[in-house]
Amino acid sequence: MSGEARKKLRSQMHDFRRRPEDLNPERTQALEDLFEKVPSLGTIYHLRWEATKIFDSAPNRAEASRLLEDWIVQARETEMDWEPFITMLKNNWEGILAYFEERKSSGPVEGLNTKIRVVLRRSYGIQSLTTLWTRILLDVNWAAKKLGPTVAEIRGFVNQIQKHFSGCYT
Repeated sequence: MSGEARKKLRSQMHDFRRRPEDLNPERTQALEDLFEKVPSLGTIYHLRWEATKIFDSAPNRAEASRLLEDWIVQARETEMDWEPFITMLKNNWEGILAYFEERKSSGPVEGLNTKIRVVLRRSYGIQSLTTLWTRILLDVNWAAKKLGPTVAEIRGFVNQIQKHFSGCYT
């Protein structure tokens, strides 16, 4: 593949990740041309956005369950191996459907966990647990704005965690 063809494909792959409604007509047509050349990409693209539409629009748990079951049937009708994904979906069915009750996700908590992992990697060599906790508190201070507690309350919570686990580590 020439350099220019690779650049064009890379550009199309960027469009592949965008919502269909966010694409202008030229980009949509370019993707459709790509899907004619590589039909499996078209299948993945359309099924992906159908699943996303369910999460964006299903009004309740029962309707979401029905729509997801229909999506699974549709995915199985393709010649692609969706079974690992469908198995994961079925194994986590209740948790996934719970989203439709309150439309809340664990995204903020996952983001906080990721931030703490980054702090831990950067803190290699810190020998004092107190220093490590302080570093984490400084780096995730934005959590107070999102979650509500003050830094003092977070420190109190951290102290409770430290007391609880103090006998568990050496």
